[in-house]
Amino acid sequence: MAVSNEQAENDERGNDSIIRNASRTNAQPQAEFKEGGYGWVVIFGVFILNAHTWGLNSSFAVFLAYYLRTGTFGASQLGYAFVGGLSISIALFVSPLATTLVGWKRCGTRLTIFLGVIFETIGFIGSSFASELWHLILSQGVAFGLGMGLCFVASAAVPPQWFVKRRSFANAIAASGSGFGGLCYSLATNAMITNIGLPWAFRILAIICFVVNSIASYLIRDRNKDIGSVHVAFNWKLFKRPPFLLFQAWMVLSLIAYIILIFSIVDYCQTVGLSASQASLVGALFSLSQGLGRPAIGLSSDSVGRLNIANLCTLFCGLLCMFFWTFGAKSLAACIVFALLSGSVAGVIWATVAPICAEVVGLALIPSGLSLTWLVLVLPATFAEAIAVSLRRPGPGGYLSVQLFTAFLYIGAFLFGWALRAWKVFELEQVRLDKEERELAIRDEGVLAEAIERESRTSIPGNRPTRSLLSMARGLWAIERV
Repeated sequence: MAVSNEQAENDERGNDSIIRNASRTNAQPQAEFKEGGYGWVVIFGVFILNAHTWGLNSSFAVFLAYYLRTGTFGASQLGYAFVGGLSISIALFVSPLATTLVGWKRCGTRLTIFLGVIFETIGFIGSSFASELWHLILSQGVAFGLGMGLCFVASAAVPPQWFVKRRSFANAIAASGSGFGGLCYSLATNAMITNIGLPWAFRILAIICFVVNSIASYLIRDRNKDIGSVHVAFNWKLFKRPPFLLFQAWMVLSLIAYIILIFSIVDYCQTVGLSASQASLVGALFSLSQGLGRPAIGLSSDSVGRLNIANLCTLFCGLLCMFFWTFGAKSLAACIVFALLSGSVAGVIWATVAPICAEVVGLALIPSGLSLTWLVLVLPATFAEAIAVSLRRPGPGGYLSVQLFTAFLYIGAFLFGWALRAWKVFELEQVRLDKEERELAIRDEGVLAEAIERESRTSIPGNRPTRSLLSMARGLWAIERV
């Protein structure tokens, strides 16, 4: 027993040393690194990869509306909804595997992405031959989700490695690919199902996915060695950090609301009397708004503050769902306006997750932090749309419970996110930094953690700031760029 306890203590100290070393080795390269150059090629590669992973997944709203209206596989509405949620949850569930493969010398980022491309293609081909619901679950749910997860997790941490001052803007451009992909494939999927049938629609998507994503995997290049990235899939020590827990709460509530909104909007439009083509148009405009809104979110985040913009966008989307979606979106014109407004901010988590993760855990620990984040999101992603379908009632007003539930989720996410902002403001007040050091500390928790540690060693014990609730709460109303 003594040997076991000693070993556990050694493991814990080793884990702590990994985090400390990552934080310290991370500060210097960021100060010397000049952003841009090949980084923009990487952004383009991640952009088209997102367009043909998450963008393709957005077209499930069209598939779902088709399944619900035709009963193609003879399953219940809940069964169809489960397929869409399962694809996202599987994509998140494989995050530890993807993180490990990226850190494995014989694999790396590019090969991990290409493996994901193969599984995505298999998923679409398998779906084209599906005749029962369980076939669809294995193909469009599990296989496609596995491929999307390998592509997404392997590429998500790469864009922030190439930028410092314009990190949010660059990451948002890459994330906007899912919006533009969703625009294209929402319209194309509906047209293909109508003209060539469901099986060939899946086969055409498989061919496009394989060709385009293979090119994207070749373009993407990481800087893991340069910045000393730590690819520890299960770095449980991060859960001991209150900011990381607040970050998880913001992500969980935002993700559930986002999945409900993006997968339900097409069926909702048909519920209030719009045709299938009109509903598909609304879904496409929702995706277009995501594609245009995410770069705007990133650009404003770099100037106003990542946590500020992320939280304000979350609150705005909650208010839109509470009032506009619930009381105003009853006609084609109103649904289009709602889609354009909500689409620009609904997926704010995807535009800001990597930069905010850097502010919470540090740039070097982004792979570990994101790996745990995706794992936490597995269950919420699995049951989000199933919850929405179970809340849905027949008739024109059948979506009222879904609308209110989505609105309160976004508002709850805002509360947790704002508490995270308050914590960050408090931490910044603990150290004396010049303007340049403060900018680095805002963008990278590793730099801030090192500054706090240095301050604690050099300051007089009686002069150290106290961690009172009042001093932490000041961040709730303080006007700061964080």
